Amino acid sequence: MKLYSLSVLYKGATKANLLKAAYDLSSFSFFQRSSVQEFMTFTSALIVERTSVGTRASVKEQEYLCHVYVRNDNLSAVVISDHEYPQRVCFTLLDKVLEEFSRQVDSIDWPSGNPDTVNYKSLDIHLSKYQNPREADAMTKVQAELDETKIILHNTMESLLERGEKLDDLVAKSEHLGNQSKAFYKTARKQNSCCEIM
Repeated sequence: MKLYSLSVLYKGATKANLLKAAYDLSSFSFFQRSSVQEFMTFTSALIVERTSVGTRASVKEQEYLCHVYVRNDNLSAVVISDHEYPQRVCFTLLDKVLEEFSRQVDSIDWPSGNPDTVNYKSLDIHLSKYQNPREADAMTKVQAELDETKIILHNTMESLLERGEKLDDLVAKSEHLGNQSKAFYKTARKQNSCCEIM
């Protein structure tokens, strides 16, 4: 599971304007990184331009998934991930980034801003934090803990059942022993009765 790119854009009347972007291109060779970054920037802008205002979408591009959210105020965000990364966590990240961005950057700067002029430094932090969706997203973390608990509980139940089967064997043996001890008692009593002195 990997996030490669996180971008904030403004959807203009004819084209999308990149406001800020963060990239994690460590999985690509050094010589490919600039080309991959350009491709991701271009793809992010293109997806925002073709997405309706007020909608969320996921678009498959080769082996990547591009998740986009265009708000009603035209502020947009795109995250590019691999196929394994949970979609719900991507949209949670986009919501969080757009909400934070709109509080920190004045809306007057959105149409004309660019990555050099916009003062928003949290994208790299979010991109790095959300690389592990279990740690970043509370719901995913709880789900993972529930899955682990379920596995432990299942193993415990299996061991209890095995122990239960062993206990059933012991109970059966004790019932058998109980019958044998009663028979032994009766036999011993009969034997002792012939030897009584009157």
